[in-house]
Amino acid sequence: MSAAEAQANIGKVLGFLREWDRGDASARSRMLRTFVSQNSGKTFYELELQFAKVASLFLARLTTWMRLTYMFGTYLGLQLKATGIFLSTLSHDQYLTEFLEDGGVLTLLDVLRQAQSTEPDRAEALRLLLSVSNAGRRYKVIVCKSQGVKVTAECLTKSNSVETQETACALLESLSHGNPEYQEQIYKALIALMTCSSPKAKQLVLHTLHTVQTRLKTAHHWIVEPLLSVLRSLHLDVQDEAINLILELKRYDVRPVLLSSLVALLRPPKEEQQHPNIEESSLIDQIKMTGSLPVFVQQAAAAKALRLLAEDDQELSREILSLGVTQHLLFCMGNREHIDAQIQASLTLELFVHSFPFIEEHVQRVMGSTLFTAFKHNAGTLYTEIDDTLAEMLLSNKVDIPEVLDGEL
Repeated sequence: MSAAEAQANIGKVLGFLREWDRGDASARSRMLRTFVSQNSGKTFYELELQFAKVASLFLARLTTWMRLTYMFGTYLGLQLKATGIFLSTLSHDQYLTEFLEDGGVLTLLDVLRQAQSTEPDRAEALRLLLSVSNAGRRYKVIVCKSQGVKVTAECLTKSNSVETQETACALLESLSHGNPEYQEQIYKALIALMTCSSPKAKQLVLHTLHTVQTRLKTAHHWIVEPLLSVLRSLHLDVQDEAINLILELKRYDVRPVLLSSLVALLRPPKEEQQHPNIEESSLIDQIKMTGSLPVFVQQAAAAKALRLLAEDDQELSREILSLGVTQHLLFCMGNREHIDAQIQASLTLELFVHSFPFIEEHVQRVMGSTLFTAFKHNAGTLYTEIDDTLAEMLLSNKVDIPEVLDGEL
C-alpha cells in the first residue's frame, strides 16, 4: 500500500469511528451488520490492514457499548458476533488481551446470568468464553477466577437449548484441560451436574466428565452414587454414557464400592413403610409393590454394566463373583415386571457360567434341568420360559457362590 493509499485509509477509518461515536443505537447496529458481513474469518493482520492499525480503537468502543447495554439485549447478539471476529484471531492475542482488560469476561458471564438473555445470546457468549479458554492456561485461570465454572454450570442446568448445553460442556472441558489449579473444582461441578433434569444435558455432562476423569489419577468416592442413579434414565444415550464412565472407573480406587453397589442394584430394596404388609406377600407380589419402571431400568442397566466389566477380565470377573452376583442375577431373572432386566441378567449370568464352570451345577440346581437347558441354548430368550412358579423359585434362591469360590481357591 502506497503512502497516499495508507493516508486515505486512515481518513476512512477515522471517519468510521466518528460516525460510530455520533451514531445512535440504530446507526451502530447497521455499522455492526456491515462489519460482521465483511470481516468474518479475517486474520489479525487483515483487520489491522483494514483499520489502519487502529482496529483496537473500534474493539474498545464495541466492548464498552456492549458492557453498557447488554442487560437490555436489543443488539446483544450482533455485538457478540462482532466481538467474536476479534477474538477468533488467536494467532495473535492483542485483541484478546485488550478485551480482557476492558472487563470482557465479566460481561460475558453476566450475559449468562441475566434471566432475560436469549438462548442464542447465551450460546454465543459461551463460544466467546471458549475462545478465551482455548487461548491458553492464563486465560483459563482468568475465567475461573471470575466464577466462570459456577456460572457456566448454572447456565447449563437452566438451559433447554442443545446448542447452549453443548457449548457449556465444551467450555468446562476446555477449562479443565491444562489447568491443574482449577481441575478439581471443575471435576466436582461436573459430578454435581449429573443430577440435572435435561436428558441431553445429562448425556453431555457424562461425556465431559468421562473425558476429564481420564486425565485424573484418582476418582472421588462420591462420584459413584449419582452415577448409578443416572442408570434409572429411560434414555438409552444417557445410559450408554453412564456405563462408559463406569467402565472407565474400574481403573480407579472407587472400584470396590462401584462393584458392590452395582451388584446391590440387582436386588432393589423393599419399601416397607409404603407397603406395611409386604413381608406377608409372595416375592412376586413384593416385586410388584416395591418396583417402579426407573428402578427396573436401573436393575437392567446394572446387569449390563457388570457383564461389560467382566468381559475379557478374569480378575475383575472373580472379584464380582465374590460379591454374590450369582444369587442377585438369578433374582433379577425372576423379575417378570421388566423383560429387559431378565434379559440382561440372563446374558450376564451366561458369561459367568462360561467363565467359571464350577458354578454351573449351582445355577442348574436353582433353575432345574428344563429351564437350565433353555438357558444354555439361548440365554437371551430365557424370559419367555419363566412363569410365576419359576419366577418365585428364582427370586427365593439362596445360592452362595463366595463360599464355593473360597473352596475353588
